[in-house]
Amino acid sequence: MLDLMKRNSVDLLVDQFWKNGYLTISRKFGIYLPEPQRMGGFDVDIIARYKKDYAIGITLNEEDMENPELKEKIKFLATRQTKFTNKRVILFIGISHDLRKKIELIINTLDENVKKNIKIQSINSDISLSANTKKKSTFLN
Repeated sequence: MLDLMKRNSVDLLVDQFWKNGYLTISRKFGIYLPEPQRMGGFDVDIIARYKKDYAIGITLNEEDMENPELKEKIKFLATRQTKFTNKRVILFIGISHDLRKKIELIINTLDENVKKNIKIQSINSDISLSANTKKKSTFLN
């Protein structure tokens, strides 16, 4: 069940990337795309690209919020740069609406240059599951 919720969260974050114009290069739980490699020992859910700009996506749940290394993970991933051009890589954090305040408190303790590179995306997995079920049932009729 936890794996299904994580998969749904990644799917919702991919939707947010698409809405922002990004093309997904690699993602977890993908059928056709490869799984992203670990960065600095941290798991990454999505790597995407918009023209020559790159972005990293992670999804967080209640369990991840309790991890003492979360602040270091966010700081490390938000300070990544491209290999040859040294352009900043944006970090998208997908999180449920009820955990948004907690993540904002953690991000507010970071350096100003790091904060500029982070975008918080609210994802609501419960609504999407029921919406997907409704779409499938109307499609089959």
